[in-house]
Amino acid sequence: LPMDVSKPEELPEKTRAALAMFGGIDVLVLNAGISQRALARDTGEDVYRRLMEVNFFGPEALARAVLPTMLENKSGHFVVVSSVAGKFGVPLRTGYSASKFALHGFFEALRAEEGRNGIRVTMVCPGYIRTDISLSALKGDGSSHAKMDAALARGMPAEECARQILRAVDGGKKEVVIASAREKALAYVSRVFPGVFSWVIGRAMIGHER
Repeated sequence: LPMDVSKPEELPEKTRAALAMFGGIDVLVLNAGISQRALARDTGEDVYRRLMEVNFFGPEALARAVLPTMLENKSGHFVVVSSVAGKFGVPLRTGYSASKFALHGFFEALRAEEGRNGIRVTMVCPGYIRTDISLSALKGDGSSHAKMDAALARGMPAEECARQILRAVDGGKKEVVIASAREKALAYVSRVFPGVFSWVIGRAMIGHER
């Protein structure tokens, strides 16, 4: 059932159609997303709003459309594809990081609210995965980046990422970071040594992959 998650008026009808086809929704994978490649000072407000519409408001609205049926069945699993950029702010991706942080806030709170009612949430935080996400990433003026980032080209195959997501879902994990050892280390340093992290990420990323 093709849909545009940035058009919330479509989502209730799409949900009803899916329920009519299958009789229920056991697992909802929220994977819609668009990235960014621009400094904050060069990014238009319309670009930030587009990022939030696709990356946060769409998944949020779709989850709430499906939630009543899951609650009625006392069972349901939201698999939310965030990013390591939802664990720490990344230069050139201010709006992207913000939208992913928002996903964590919403779905972690939802898990706390509805966990006793059979609702599970798995937050998925991929690092560099070999996909075309950089091609459609938004520049500051809203145009497409239209380049394959070198780090993504060297990244984990998407099929391996999918296998790790499935293992995390089967295992009932609340969160899984699917990334290189370096990216996992950065996530740790960002929590424990925020000052050191800010210095390191700034020197490593500013001017890179612009």
